[in-house]
Amino acid sequence: MGHPLRTQLVEAALAWQERYGIAPAITAALSEYDAAHLLGITDDDYSHCMTDRTAVTRGADFVWRSRRYQIKANRPSGAPRSRVTLVPKARNYDWDFLIWILYDRVYAVQEAWVWEVTPYRAAFHDMRRLSPDDYRRGTRLA
Repeated sequence: MGHPLRTQLVEAALAWQERYGIAPAITAALSEYDAAHLLGITDDDYSHCMTDRTAVTRGADFVWRSRRYQIKANRPSGAPRSRVTLVPKARNYDWDFLIWILYDRVYAVQEAWVWEVTPYRAAFHDMRRLSPDDYRRGTRLA
């Protein structure tokens, strides 16, 4: 999926994990890129919309066509029978759409779900922890 740089990043992270036991933290960067692709954004357009972003930009992870996107993702550890049971919750509502992506252990997208901010807030604001099944109540992207 996507640009050869994505493939190189995944290969490097998996080689690191094989050598040192824990993969580097690449899930956030990959999930933002993969979410853009799921929305039909080209590599060039994604690159352009990310040029003024920083890792600590509050709220949305990227803006496309005046819509703010917050991206969350999970990947199982790779240990035998490991699976994702808790998922990240948005800490603010400074976005229009949230996309949650579940990867397999080699960073292939297994599923992706999108939520608009108002139904997300109504469903999850008072919850402390979320599960994959909570996000699966949204609209499926992949």
